[in-house]
Amino acid sequence: MPESTYKVIELIGTSSKSWEEAAKIAVERAAEHLRELRVAEVVEQDIVITDGKVEAYRTKVKVSFKYEG
Repeated sequence: MPESTYKVIELIGTSSKSWEEAAKIAVERAAEHLRELRVAEVVEQDIVITDGKVEAYRTKVKVSFKYEG
């Protein structure tokens, strides 16, 4: 494997359906703006509750991509 450097950022995706959907949304949105995404790691999940009901699922992910300059 050639030498390279990767940058890692944290993103939070939200979904009214599931934590998995929230993670997918975060990664797909990042892919619209970043090139060469490599790995996404789920680091935290939580739920937004309003009036005793689940309003949204939130998933925090660390996403790595190849750093170019």
